[in-house]
Amino acid sequence: MRAVAARVTRADVTVGGEVVGAIDEPGLLVLLGIHAGDDAAKAVTMARKLHELRVLRDEESCATANAPLLVVSQFTLYGDTKKGRRPSWTQAARPEVAEPLVDAVVAELRGRGATVATGRFGAMMAVSSVNDGPFTVLVEV
Repeated sequence: MRAVAARVTRADVTVGGEVVGAIDEPGLLVLLGIHAGDDAAKAVTMARKLHELRVLRDEESCATANAPLLVVSQFTLYGDTKKGRRPSWTQAARPEVAEPLVDAVVAELRGRGATVATGRFGAMMAVSSVNDGPFTVLVEV
């Protein structure tokens, strides 16, 4: 499981002109990719890492600052570009495997008390954010 976590002052995701998820205060925008070999245990670990990641101002985490997260699924994080000019998607989990695991990460975050907004799995989304810093890290479990 792989995530790109960006510290933001605000972020939103739009599908077909409709805002489907937004955070309007400092927090994390999380682009979340699911690997073909991932499982529910990795979802729990990823949620914990994202919630406790000390990348907000003053080395706070979403857990300590009660900051929101916007989680957007993004299978392209597992695009392999080592050969040729066209990415290979063989490492990305199929939608029927990935969607429940994205949902599990979100559910685990919410179970930890986090405020979580989301995109819409499988939709063509427009993601907008105001990066803070910018400060962006790659999180893998």
